[in-house]
Amino acid sequence: MPQKPDLALVEAAMDGDADSFTELCRRYYPAMVAIAHSVIGDRHLAEDAAQQAFAKAVRELPQLRKRNRFAGWLAVICRNAARDMARTAGVGQRARPITCTDEDLSRIAAELHQDGPTEAVKESISKLSASAREVIFLRFYDGMSYEQISAVLGISEQAINGRLRRAKKKMADYLRRNGFGETQL
Repeated sequence: MPQKPDLALVEAAMDGDADSFTELCRRYYPAMVAIAHSVIGDRHLAEDAAQQAFAKAVRELPQLRKRNRFAGWLAVICRNAARDMARTAGVGQRARPITCTDEDLSRIAAELHQDGPTEAVKESISKLSASAREVIFLRFYDGMSYEQISAVLGISEQAINGRLRRAKKKMADYLRRNGFGETQL
């Protein structure tokens, strides 16, 4: 059975169909956790921020004007929830190292064609700008396609490609400066 389009789910949810909003939550929860994780740097706090974002979104759904831009609207709510949580918890956007599993780091390392220690990769990610960390998390941690990231962030696939290329270059430069030779990258 084909998936119902987001727009149909949003409209049904706006008409009071709780199951439609539940489906939107299921569809976008991993992406919102990735966005929050890129801001906070802590997976558990990111999950809390994502849940707060959905709670706020369900309350504010009647104010959504561009129904076809639900994912981008939700991403803004989630990013703001994560920033608020970071301030409240005393966690700076770069104050804590990024926490992630070895599997996450392996996927990133494979994309960068390097086998270096995971701590160096974590550190290189923490040095990126917030927008660069966000696309890294969505693409490599959450496994989203460029098309999906475009829908969530509201930017073109070309912009995503550019952000990813620049982020990978900055990560590679950081790793080179910290003792990784060309053969390791």
